[in-house]
Amino acid sequence: MAKTIVEINEKIKKGKAVIVTAEEIIDIVEKKGISKAAQEVDVVTTGTFGPMCSSGTYFNIGHSKPKIKLGGGNAYLNDVPAYAGFAAVDLYVGATALPDYDLRNKVHPGEFSYGGGHLIEDLVAGKDIKLRATGYGTDCYPRKQLETFINIKDLNEAVLFNPRNAYQNYNVAINLSNKTIYTYMGILKPNLKNANYCSAGQLSPLLNDPFYKTIGIGTKIFLGGGVGYIAWQGTQHNPGVKRGENGVPLSPAGTLAVIGDLKQMNSKWLVGVSFKGYGVSLAVGIGIPIPILNEEICRYTAVKDEDLWAQIIDYSEAYPQSKPGSLGQVNYKQLKSGKITLEGKEILTANISSYRRAVEIANILKDNIQKGEFLLSEPVTNIPGPDSGYSFKPLTERPIQPG
Repeated sequence: MAKTIVEINEKIKKGKAVIVTAEEIIDIVEKKGISKAAQEVDVVTTGTFGPMCSSGTYFNIGHSKPKIKLGGGNAYLNDVPAYAGFAAVDLYVGATALPDYDLRNKVHPGEFSYGGGHLIEDLVAGKDIKLRATGYGTDCYPRKQLETFINIKDLNEAVLFNPRNAYQNYNVAINLSNKTIYTYMGILKPNLKNANYCSAGQLSPLLNDPFYKTIGIGTKIFLGGGVGYIAWQGTQHNPGVKRGENGVPLSPAGTLAVIGDLKQMNSKWLVGVSFKGYGVSLAVGIGIPIPILNEEICRYTAVKDEDLWAQIIDYSEAYPQSKPGSLGQVNYKQLKSGKITLEGKEILTANISSYRRAVEIANILKDNIQKGEFLLSEPVTNIPGPDSGYSFKPLTERPIQPG
């Protein structure tokens, strides 16, 4: 019998809802079958924690005396450049922003010790942040320079807004060349010495709702240790890729744009990370509840690591040159075992996201729902699915003629 989100929320309020994690539903379905599990379980919680480069925060610092117009000028927070092109005192900091000295590679070439992700972590942790800014001066905003410290508790608004998070599946990165390469997937040793991947597998939100039946715009989520919402489909959303018989994409597919109040979040779940030779990012904790409205949705949430497949991609040549093709595919059970076999070679694997943290997020969300502290929200509308015609397009380069 089908259920509704309204009915499930009423059960949550009364303390009668059955909440399990995406790990736990697997055993329940194996023991009781899909039909019985769908009747008994009301919500399945998911989780993921890993680097999500397309992340950032915007905030309003308030007006100085006399007033300054940062828009059109320059602003730096702990030497990290902030985007000031909104209005007088609104700023946005992206997770991958780097101080000028890192860009010049003068101090520690390729180390990238501090950037936007670390700044966001420091900001949400309540640390004082050094602000240096300049404006060009106007009649209504006469000040031209500002140097001060800001703190999250003093900001008017501080909002985490991430244009692309929670990738639905991703590549397994390897290196076919004879030299070490440095990528956003970590350090890849030469001649197939290692393979890196980035996913929570059977706990990952969009792998548990492959056709976006319950996850949509307006869905309430665990974000960075606080409450957030899905604001839109994420950039590079690509739902039309090839899928397995279970409906799960076999390569990178859906993405989510998410938003939430940074002041409610916790630096345990927003962590600045550095990738040697590549840059910086922000590790983000996301957990999404999936209401078990019917047997179909229950079946999707019972997916196992061995039923989730990812493509092996060469990051020395194929990826940077945008060449199509995969060297093969492996499932997440194989990846999590610590080794895979490719071209007759045994290759060590490593996950650059944290499965342990993903489990913790799924359990925190489960506990919050059980206590009645977190109710489910009805999506305002769906994000584009595989039949929508929505796809990710590469750049079409057109030459610019001189003059």
